[in-house]
Amino acid sequence: MSLVLAMGIAGSLAACSSDSSEGKSADKDASGSIKLTLWDQSVGNTDPSAKLLPEIIEKWNSEHPDIQIDRSGTTGEQYKTKVKTSLAAGEAPDLFYGMGGGSFMQPYIESGNVLEISSYLTDDIKSKMGPGMAEAIEVDGKIYTLPVYTHIANLYVNTELFDKAGAKVPTTYTELLDAVEKLKAADITPALIGEKDRWPGMYWYDIIAMRQAGNEAVVEAFKDPSKWDSPDFVAAATKMQELAKAGAFNSSMFSMSYDEMLGAFNAGNGAMMFQANWVNAGIEDPSSAVKGNVQVIPFPTFEDGKGKSTEIFGGAVDGFYVSNTTKHPKEAVEFLMYLSEQLGTQGYLAGAGLPSWNIDGLDTSSLSTLDTSAADIMKTATSFIAWWDNILPADSAETHKNLIAQLLAEDITPEEFCKQMAQLKPTELTL
Repeated sequence: MSLVLAMGIAGSLAACSSDSSEGKSADKDASGSIKLTLWDQSVGNTDPSAKLLPEIIEKWNSEHPDIQIDRSGTTGEQYKTKVKTSLAAGEAPDLFYGMGGGSFMQPYIESGNVLEISSYLTDDIKSKMGPGMAEAIEVDGKIYTLPVYTHIANLYVNTELFDKAGAKVPTTYTELLDAVEKLKAADITPALIGEKDRWPGMYWYDIIAMRQAGNEAVVEAFKDPSKWDSPDFVAAATKMQELAKAGAFNSSMFSMSYDEMLGAFNAGNGAMMFQANWVNAGIEDPSSAVKGNVQVIPFPTFEDGKGKSTEIFGGAVDGFYVSNTTKHPKEAVEFLMYLSEQLGTQGYLAGAGLPSWNIDGLDTSSLSTLDTSAADIMKTATSFIAWWDNILPADSAETHKNLIAQLLAEDITPEEFCKQMAQLKPTELTL
């Protein structure tokens, strides 16, 4: 877990002025109670946090009439844009959610937009966190957030469809290609990608690159982008395009969104999906047609690759942050501590993510096989690399995702892909 955490918190969200409209740091309402604004991105039907957050906030508001929380939820990519826009306009909320594990939030810590909360944290709070958590959330010896939970990405396999096609659950690249061929022959879509949103396709290339080159080489390429244009990464791009040419992915991938991809997989319309464990709850929902028929496994290793199955994609620890301009820092941090622990523990039991808090004494009997399997996979980890679009600078992240879309569409060759990847900006990242 300490490995997960050591690279998980690399940045945070920020906030600026509090002088206008929706996001501004609130003062007191007519009744004299303090009103705090909270932003998050948990709004999807398949996101357990979308159900838990309102419940946690409602309980807090009923028990704390003097400190009331006003929540606003926005979907993933739109949320990132909203945060950037609010910071530029000086309209930050009191608290907001930040994606861990990369460069997206780091500038806001460096510019002093996020409140340092070290002095507010008691030994009691620290003792409730999971092993290594208190140390992992430090940035240059200071603390700006509290953990909620973490996520890792793995391959989700519909075993019923595999059995129907007579295909073997793949552990190697050769077996993956063989499974694609058998599934296609049985008129089953081998794998689903919601490439309309770009990042689902990015997940596939990124794990392929990690399996081909190994995590250490990927980290070096982040630091020195010229290394993206090297034989291992050309081989990774070649495999990605080879899968596309073999018909591994749905023909509708460029018009299918992430949410539609989840819906299609849960309806049994695809045999594989490479995603993070936040999809577990939707797969195991009573309304899911594939409930009980899905297995989660590490992404296959490559016979000619340097990566190992214990090199994990994901591991960033997400959390909420307090604006440095909030008029009520003490109250905001008080709610932050409550929210983080409640969402972290309840979210784990609901299948929202792997725990970052002490779960001793919790009744985990409700956890699905997918949840426990993901937790077991994480225990095997020897290294982690978080989501690349959070690690890369914003403009480089967009370029990376767009290049992958072009690779999938066969608009560029693997060699052209890597030459353009070599033009990205450098990013520091350690294992």
